[in-house]
Amino acid sequence: MHRPARLPPMLHTFAVANYRSLRDLKLKLEPLTLVTGANGSGKSNLYRALRLLQQAAAGRLAEALAAEGGIPSVQWAGPADTRSQQKRGLPIQGTRGKDVLRISFGFAADDVAYAIKLGLPAGGNPVARSRFRLDPEVKSECIWQAPPQRRANTWLEREGPLVNLRNADGEWQRLGTPLAASRSVLSELSEPQRFPEVFALRERLRSWRFYDGFRTDADSPLRQPRVSVQTGALAHDGHDLAAALQTIIEIGDADALHAAVDDAFPGSRIAILGDDARLEVGLNVDGLLRELRATELSDGTLRYLCLLAALQSPRPPELLVLNEPEQSLHPDLLRPLARQIVRAAGNGQVWVISHAPALIAAIEDQAGIVACTLMREYGETRIAGQGLLDEPLWP
Repeated sequence: MHRPARLPPMLHTFAVANYRSLRDLKLKLEPLTLVTGANGSGKSNLYRALRLLQQAAAGRLAEALAAEGGIPSVQWAGPADTRSQQKRGLPIQGTRGKDVLRISFGFAADDVAYAIKLGLPAGGNPVARSRFRLDPEVKSECIWQAPPQRRANTWLEREGPLVNLRNADGEWQRLGTPLAASRSVLSELSEPQRFPEVFALRERLRSWRFYDGFRTDADSPLRQPRVSVQTGALAHDGHDLAAALQTIIEIGDADALHAAVDDAFPGSRIAILGDDARLEVGLNVDGLLRELRATELSDGTLRYLCLLAALQSPRPPELLVLNEPEQSLHPDLLRPLARQIVRAAGNGQVWVISHAPALIAAIEDQAGIVACTLMREYGETRIAGQGLLDEPLWP
C-alpha cells in the first residue's frame, strides 16, 4: 500500500517482552497491519500490550494491570530461555533467568521511539501487609528520536524516581517534581512550553483509538436515544454512535457513508432519528414504509454501523486498532468491511487483529498485503517465519 506524504508519522515497530505469552516479540508495522493466528496464539495479548501503552500515557496503567490480576499475573511464566536450547538441539527445560524479570513495552515511529519497563517494588515481600503490593512500579522510561538509541538523540531518561529530560532549549534538566512509582512520566508531565517533545508524545498516544467489540443487548446504550453532541471520534464502546454518524453526514464524507451502508445492506440508508437534544440510530430499508429504530436492528447490523463510524471518522486518528471486528457479523459483511478497512488505511495507520479467514483473505486481496501470523511454541508467542535477522531494529 502507498501512503500519502500528508499523513502523520507512522509506527514501524512494536516491541514487548515478558508480558503473558509475549516473551520477546518485535513486530514490524505497516500502514495496514493484519495480525492473525489460532486461538491461544497470543493475539489478544498483543492487543492488550499495545493498549497498555496508551493507558500509561493516560494515567491508568496501574488500574489496567490490576484488572488483569497485577504484575505477577501478567508476567511471562515460562522458561527464561528456549531459543538457545533449540539452537543447540537440547530438550526444552524450564529454567529461571538470573536477572529480575521486567515487563517492557515500546514502539518506534518515523520520528520518535518510546520504551517503558515495569516490575514489582524493589525488595517487595509477598507477605507484606500492604494491600497494594501488586501495584506495578515503573523501573525505567526512555524517549528518543529513532533507533538506534544514543545519548545524543535521547529526550528523556528515567531510572526509578529519577527523571532527566531535555527542555525546549535542548538542555538536560532533572525533574524536581516527585513521581508516583506506578505512573508513567507521560501521564504526569503536562508542560508543552518547557518539554514540547514529551508533551506531544503524550497527546499522540492518548489519541490512539481501540475498538474491541460493542454491546448490543437490549439494555445497550447503542439501542437508546443519546445526547446530541458533535462527535468526531466514536467512543470505544460506541455509546455515541448516532452522534458520530450524524457528524460524518454533516462534516465528513456523507456520500461515502451512505455508499458503505448500501454496500453492506443493499437498498438501505442511514436514518438519524430524534430531536436536536437526543439522537437515535435508525435505518431506512427498501420496501418498508418506516424507519427501523435501533431497538429493531440486529446485533450484527448495529456492530457494523459502529465499525463504519470508527473507520469513516472525519478526524481520523494516527493509529486505529480493531480487535476481532468480525464478531457477530454475517459472512456476507466481511468483504464490505474489508473494503472499509483498506479505505481507512489511506487516512491513517490501521491495525487489525482477526481470526476470520474470510476477512483476512479479503483484506490481503484488496490491500495487497500478507497477514502476520502468530504461533505458540513452548508457551511463547512468536511470529511465523520470522527469524532473528528478520526482526526490526530495537531499541
